[in-house]
Amino acid sequence: MTSDFISFIHEDQVVEIKNPDPNETLLNYIRTTLKKTGTKEGCAEGGCGACTVVLGELKNNDVNYIAINSCITLLPTLQGKQLIIVEDLISKDGSLHPVQEAMVSCHGSQCGFCTPGFVMALFSMFKKNLKFKDDLIKDSIAGNLCRCTGYKPIVKAAKSLKNKNKVDQFNQNIKNTIKLLKKISNKSITIYKKDKRYFAPRYIQELKQILKKNINANFLSGGTDLSLGITKEKKDISPIIYMNSIRELNYIKNNKKYIEVGASTPLIDLEHYIKKFYPDFTKILKRYGSPQIRNVGTVAGNIATASPIGDCLPLLLSLNAQVILQDLKKTKILFLDNFFINYRKTKLKKGQFIHSIRIPLFEKNIFKAYKVSKRFDDDISSVCAAFNLELVKNKIESVRIAYGGMAEIPKRAISCEKILLNSLINDETINKAQKALEEDFKPISDMRASGLYRMEVAKNLLEKCCIEIKKKKLIGLYA
Repeated sequence: MTSDFISFIHEDQVVEIKNPDPNETLLNYIRTTLKKTGTKEGCAEGGCGACTVVLGELKNNDVNYIAINSCITLLPTLQGKQLIIVEDLISKDGSLHPVQEAMVSCHGSQCGFCTPGFVMALFSMFKKNLKFKDDLIKDSIAGNLCRCTGYKPIVKAAKSLKNKNKVDQFNQNIKNTIKLLKKISNKSITIYKKDKRYFAPRYIQELKQILKKNINANFLSGGTDLSLGITKEKKDISPIIYMNSIRELNYIKNNKKYIEVGASTPLIDLEHYIKKFYPDFTKILKRYGSPQIRNVGTVAGNIATASPIGDCLPLLLSLNAQVILQDLKKTKILFLDNFFINYRKTKLKKGQFIHSIRIPLFEKNIFKAYKVSKRFDDDISSVCAAFNLELVKNKIESVRIAYGGMAEIPKRAISCEKILLNSLINDETINKAQKALEEDFKPISDMRASGLYRMEVAKNLLEKCCIEIKKKKLIGLYA
């Protein structure tokens, strides 16, 4: 079934909007149509968390509560979900939600501008977890910035939640919420609004038919890049195809040779799954963006965007990942080495879409990845580096090294690899390999780092990797 109106749940009722503007943000809808102004706009690019709201999604016959940035979320993507904003947390009798009570009692607010975002981020954490350890708390609010209170009372408020009653109005109404979510979830969306077109197919076959007639379509997953054209550049973007509604593309499979990740699989799911195979991959993903970003962003979106500072990309390059492309008639598999052409240009042709990504499993190899940025959490890299090595009797038998932030595309360090291959890890080898990086890269200077700094960091990360392998222990501040 295809519809020209979206349906979502808010305040325990199904809300329907016919032909919504495909370019309207959820934040704008909340503030101008719902007239609820608790949710704030800080940065309009998903970086500060003031706009955080929570979506309830049906998962395994239960409701999964995820925090998102409403400033870069397009309104039509609400289809089939439950919307929860800060005003919804207060009970009908006027009593505060446990998260709100905690923030009040621990003095977690001063000017109050960022507070609703913190409350919603902690609400998502509160609903999804039984224990609130320090790492979980810090990660949960990593995408929320405060410039006056400081984080100590907010962290204290989060810790106090372990003593709060977990049963709230959302638990009490869960059966009705699940019933309503099931009722509204079974439809595809096609919207024509003036000159704008929006499609949210539920199946791959639908996607192919849409592409046949809309060959210049813009693919949307998390909107962490595409939506900025609307919020920052004030562009009208059309047509849009929303990929995250296709459940066939939301999966992680493992055949023991490689992990295959579907194009609409959220980064947060990959982060949890890949940790037992490549712990450093998970470490980078946690710093790639906030939970609000990782809840909706995808690896496929990261690849298609082809940013030279996309943190997943050097990791995937070093692991010799493959990207599976499809069009109306055929499937094509490319090594990621051959996918990037130049700055933000790839071999993805019009009429094609990314179906999935295959990440090889190197059981005998050592995989290490590092990120250097101005801010530890939720920041864009100055340099990101990934190293994939196999050692036999202390000799490097195979090696793949890739960097982000060092060229116009994420790129392997081929000259450096040649020096390391079949060599022992010692000072002489490290020095030669560091010098070879100057042949591989000519980094530019920009607002994040100078070219000289980038080269020095790249060399230091190579040395850090080699020393850690040789000494079999982690070194450095962010080991």
